[in-house]
Amino acid sequence: MTSATLKLSDLSVSSLVAGFVAMLTGYTSSLVLMIQAGQAAHLTDAQISSWIWALSIGMGVTTIGLSLLTRAPIVVAWSTPGAALLIASLPGVPYPEAIGAFLMAALLMTAAGLTGWFDKLMRALPASIASALLAGILFRISIDVFVQAQDQTLLLLTMFAVYLVGKRWWPRYAVPGVLVVGVALAGALGQLHFEQFHFAVAVPVWTTPAFSVSAFVSIAIPLFIVALASQNIPGLAVLRADGYHVAASPLISVTGIASALLAPFGSHGINLAAITAAICTGPEAHPDRARRYTAAVVCGIGYLVAGVLAASIAALFAAFPKALVIAVAAFALLGSIASGLTTAMQTPAERESALLTFMITASGMTLAGIGSAFWGVVGGMVALFVLRPRAGG
Repeated sequence: MTSATLKLSDLSVSSLVAGFVAMLTGYTSSLVLMIQAGQAAHLTDAQISSWIWALSIGMGVTTIGLSLLTRAPIVVAWSTPGAALLIASLPGVPYPEAIGAFLMAALLMTAAGLTGWFDKLMRALPASIASALLAGILFRISIDVFVQAQDQTLLLLTMFAVYLVGKRWWPRYAVPGVLVVGVALAGALGQLHFEQFHFAVAVPVWTTPAFSVSAFVSIAIPLFIVALASQNIPGLAVLRADGYHVAASPLISVTGIASALLAPFGSHGINLAAITAAICTGPEAHPDRARRYTAAVVCGIGYLVAGVLAASIAALFAAFPKALVIAVAAFALLGSIASGLTTAMQTPAERESALLTFMITASGMTLAGIGSAFWGVVGGMVALFVLRPRAGG
């Protein structure tokens, strides 16, 4: 049995940078959603800080533990669509009842893992559809770098040039080079703003859960559905597409249990990551697939540090220009996008279904409150069923 410890010899500069970029991307992409939801529900600063602390500690412990146990880059994240959902559904619900709903959503996810039906669902998903799903998710965030170039032309063109030169002459360090040059140039342009940053240690705030039918229907069930459809299914697809065929049920169970334990402190749920995971699962993290787990461990350590400093973490990540974070993440994901598209198009009979999966997912559409990743799988599987040649046909 593999020892659940980190081998320092497995670390590399690229895995250290990939882990840091994954952590940075996770916080900058949606931290504002939770702050917005908390403020809309009139939570105190201490409650919002506890919310971020609970998510960060849960993400850090599960990311590190699962990655070391499986020797695969298992990255855990908070439910971003769940946070967006709470902006509308949290106001008007008593906070203890909201906490009770968070707990119920976590128990539903735990049941999905322990019963094994989520594993069966993932085994039924063809590799072409899973790979197209991965490519569609990553494509959407990566093309934002070109949109950002409209306003941050000098910064992004310089980072783009550094990436191309790096890929030509030192491919293993292309992304680290982009990060270093981007931060240096942003500093020279006066775009790093640390004025509001200060160190403050987070203090967990316990809220005793209360339960109501209305909170269960309006918060718990939607949270469970969006976490399952928009986070866990894409998260497993990312792992499978990059060659990590780990059992799904234990991962879902562990994140569900962790979510339940941390719900009284404000955690609305943690689950498998997709976009941030792909930064750690792709070749940019480490040329050796067996050593990429180290990138996830570094990401997990970053989560723990961020959790301890949750009271000031928003100010820290606000110090970096948004365009810089998007660019570094986009360049780190190019290899995974290419790999996903290659696998998706390999089987001629499944090519059109995979293409539809990619297009629906990349569109970013939301239908019935559920994101495009879920509908991409649904559309692709329906197309596969209809278009697949029948025996004797």
